[in-house]
Amino acid sequence: MTETKLSRKEKASLVGRFVRGVWGYFVLGLLFAMLGMVFNALSPQIIRLTVDSVLGTEPVALPDWAISLLRLAELRAEPLRALWIAAAAVAVAAALRAVCGYGQRVSLAKGSEGFVKGIRDALYAHIQRLPFEWHTAHQTGEMIQRCTSDVEVIRNFVCNQLVEVARTVFLVALYLSIMFSMNTRLSLIVLAFIPVTGLSSWLFFSRISSRFKAADEAEGELTTMVQENLTGVRVVRAFGRERYEIDKFNGKNDGFSQLWIRLGHVLSLFWASGTLLTSSQVFVTIIAGTIEAVRGDLTLGGFLVFVSYSSSLAWPIRSLGRVLAEMSKAGVSIDRVGYILRSQPERESGLALQPPMEGDIVFDHVTFGYEGGEVLHDVSFTIPAGCTFAILGGTGSGKSTLVHLLDRLYDLGEGQGAISVGGVDIRDIDRSYLRRNIGLVLQEPFLFSRTIAENISAARPGSSEGQIRRAAHIACVDEAIGEFTEGYGTMVGERGVTLSGGQKQRVAIARMLMQNAPIMVFDDSLSAVDAETDAKIRAELGKNLGSATVILISHRITTLMQAQRILVLSDGHVADIGTHEELISRPGIYRDIYDIQMSSDDRRLIGEEAQENGI
Repeated sequence: MTETKLSRKEKASLVGRFVRGVWGYFVLGLLFAMLGMVFNALSPQIIRLTVDSVLGTEPVALPDWAISLLRLAELRAEPLRALWIAAAAVAVAAALRAVCGYGQRVSLAKGSEGFVKGIRDALYAHIQRLPFEWHTAHQTGEMIQRCTSDVEVIRNFVCNQLVEVARTVFLVALYLSIMFSMNTRLSLIVLAFIPVTGLSSWLFFSRISSRFKAADEAEGELTTMVQENLTGVRVVRAFGRERYEIDKFNGKNDGFSQLWIRLGHVLSLFWASGTLLTSSQVFVTIIAGTIEAVRGDLTLGGFLVFVSYSSSLAWPIRSLGRVLAEMSKAGVSIDRVGYILRSQPERESGLALQPPMEGDIVFDHVTFGYEGGEVLHDVSFTIPAGCTFAILGGTGSGKSTLVHLLDRLYDLGEGQGAISVGGVDIRDIDRSYLRRNIGLVLQEPFLFSRTIAENISAARPGSSEGQIRRAAHIACVDEAIGEFTEGYGTMVGERGVTLSGGQKQRVAIARMLMQNAPIMVFDDSLSAVDAETDAKIRAELGKNLGSATVILISHRITTLMQAQRILVLSDGHVADIGTHEELISRPGIYRDIYDIQMSSDDRRLIGEEAQENGI
């Protein structure tokens, strides 16, 4: 997967897109945070006033109305009462700070959830619109990790760390403005430590970004491995590969752990150096403040305020390193999430028409290939409307590719030929409309972890029980479903593990029949059933499909021979085309396969089918 890093402007634009709807909550949260810091800054000032002007004799730098309100003379005469009042004032300031803290957290929680919900909704909706080709090129586990872990990293940074930066900037500005009004020299000493801490944080940021990216990629690989192992658990058990899979996982997990251990070393070094810097800041503040107090340039209360403010500044400034560390992680995560959102969705390249879909299907000089090479070479044939058309060919001959092109899972490019339905190029047909009118059953059908009834009705939600049962009857799976304790309410395990391969294929056929599409494609979708059940299904389909155009793809001659036309593919070329009788009358691939596959049982089934006029 080729990814390009987003510029800072692009990252900001991406984040701003999802903040836009909830910015009011963040503004309100910041206002509460700032008000809380103002109340927090009051407590040292209350102590300063008590020590210097109530218990001491320092003049009060307050307006006359405030001095009158405080009744300073009375308080000086009753020191114990003054201490109780000071304590109550500190408690009130703390209570107000707690109220602001509550408002801050509630506001930011609402903003945070709104923000992350917007990202998840956008990701999921965008992934639904991405081309089939994109999905085949990307690992599921990797995409899941981007939509979960990476989204959480972005949320943590935007909703916690950026807010913390804003709080820190306001805190530094508020405290320094108060400190400079009290003592310039001591304030300059405290101020001198800020760029030092900022520089150490920047150095840390420059070293940590690439390591976090490597760790995120390793986590994606680990998630993919777990997802594949859980999905393929039956294969692992069938071949006794448990020990191999455990060792393989342990190897990946060890590598992942080592990445985080190395990250831990860097983080430990940063936090240790940060502790040294902040401790040095407080230590120097105490020494310099003591000297200023001895000289008489700083009162005892002022000294206590400086120590308190210096200690309060130490942690937020130190946390800038953590914020920058999260910034590096968030930058990587924004790139990874942005890659999905910037991937081009399926777009209508033509006129988005919605013509009748009952016409002839024509493949006109179609040439197509994947990255591994060309699969179809100048393929031309016509499927008459309402007929049953069969396709036979070896593995890799291009049978499924024909179906994928017809359903526009892949689009033909310029000079690669054309496919039309009723004379209309499918590139000019609305993609969603086209797919609604082409029923498709694959060899390995996917079933959702829902009830059998819900799986069958997925093509037409809200279908009645009678409609569901009728589709199941045509697909010859109604009897098998009846044998389950819960019947149609039986929960299908993940990827259909509750059912056998043949039952899954028949449920998928029933689901497709609910679509009632004028074009129906069976891509080797009877491969997991026995020949007798295959014949029954085709007989039922023949009775109930009406005027639908049916395309059958199979390796089994008995499945194909009743079709009106049979196409034989070989290495992406049209090797032959004709009826069953025409194809067995002349030498070629079809007759060779017919001779190999035909047995007495097959011939008996063919006779019975002929009597029932099946397809």
